[in-house]
This record gives sequence, C-alpha cells and structure tokens, in this order.
Amino acid sequence: MATEASLSISLHLQPHHHRHRHLSAAPHRHPFLQSPKHKQYNLSLSRSASNSSTPPSLQNPLRTGRFLTNDELQKLELLGNYSYHQELESGLLWIRTMREEEMDLTVTLLSESFAESMMMAGSYVKLLEFLVKNYLIERREMMPHNATLLGVYRENGAEDFELAGTVELTFDGKGANANPSTPTPPKNSPYICNMAVRKPLRRRGIGWHLLRASEDLITKMSSSREVYLHCRIIDEETEALDAQRTSCF
Repeated sequence: MATEASLSISLHLQPHHHRHRHLSAAPHRHPFLQSPKHKQYNLSLSRSASNSSTPPSLQNPLRTGRFLTNDELQKLELLGNYSYHQELESGLLWIRTMREEEMDLTVTLLSESFAESMMMAGSYVKLLEFLVKNYLIERREMMPHNATLLGVYRENGAEDFELAGTVELTFDGKGANANPSTPTPPKNSPYICNMAVRKPLRRRGIGWHLLRASEDLITKMSSSREVYLHCRIIDEETEALDAQRTSCF
C-alpha cells in the first residue's frame, strides 16, 4: 500500500482521484505532555504534572508571519492547542499541529515516503526535500486556513516519542493550494492530502488515527461536514480501506 495520499507540489507521477466523505468524528481528550524536543526522528517529551481533563497548551504558540483577524487568531490558538491521543496495542500515539522547529523532520518523512511510493532512486530524496520544504513554508503561512498534523509515537516500554506520521489539512477556500493536484477538489471544501507513515511503524493503526484526528479537527475548524481525500487510484486496497473509514496512505 502506498505511503501517502498525494504530494501537491507538481510531482505527481501516477493518476489520482478524490474520495468524498461525511464527518462524524468525536473529540479525544487526555491529560498529557508538554512540547517536545527533537533529534532526528526522536522526540523527547516530559510528562505534565497537570491532572486536568484536557491536554495542556504547547509551550510555543503558532505564528504565521502575517496579520490575522480576530477570528483567525482564535482559530490559530485552537490549532496550537489541538491534541488527539490514542493508546494502541504496541504503544501510545499523540497527534497535534506541527511546530516550526519540526518542519525539517516532516520534510524528511514526506520526501522519503514519496520517493518510496514512486519508486524513485535514493539520489532524488535531497531534491524532493528542497521542493517539499519550500512547499511547507508556503503552506504554513496560510494557517489557520490549513494545517499540518504530526503523529508522534512511543513504543510500549520506551521512554521517548518518535515521529510516526504526518497529514496535511485544508479547511476552506483561503487555505486552498494555488496549484492543486488534479482532479481539483472543490475550493471551499475541507481537503486531506500528503499523508505519510514511517515504514517501520506501519500496520499499527497510525494512519487510521491520523485520518480520525483530521476529521475531528475539521469539525472544529469548519462548518462543512464533507471532506475530500486525494488518493492514488493504483492502490489496490483503497476500496477496503474506505469501507473501514480509513484513508489511502
């Protein structure tokens, strides 16, 4: 099964199509952790002393580098505080909005996943990293109309979290990609793309929960209850996954 839904930076080498879904995601709440420090794929996190029923805010607020309206500021704060937690059989998964200092990790994950799924030579990864980083920088400036989520994962018995996966969300027309992949999704509809899970951590339900977290966040950020997924039609398991309310990744 492919490792991503699409990479919307004019690098598509295979045909794609869109899948349309209705949202009914329920919020996930869990007292948890503070902002991570990272080294390569490892994210070292410290436990929060809070006993609150909601996750604590991350230490560094999200910033876009442009003027925001009051409504946009409120939505940006919601993105910064968003957390989705799930205990898996093999460990604990935490999904939340990517911080600026985590961009390089995300770039590497997307580039390696895209190169693998397109069967590109390893020598192309550096070129992909350059293109993907520029793309993520441009997209980050459009928050809170879009967002990139990260899934960080801690294996049972391990002390530290590691980067497990990522997915990109567009909430409305203002956050739409200026050069979207074809077929083009409706401009004002929420849109999910660029999902990737690290190869050693696949088949654990991480991709499924990245999609669930995406749906959950979309219900908070948009009045729409329909979302479009950008999927590669060569994925043989697409139909079975969609029947299980999962994404193509």
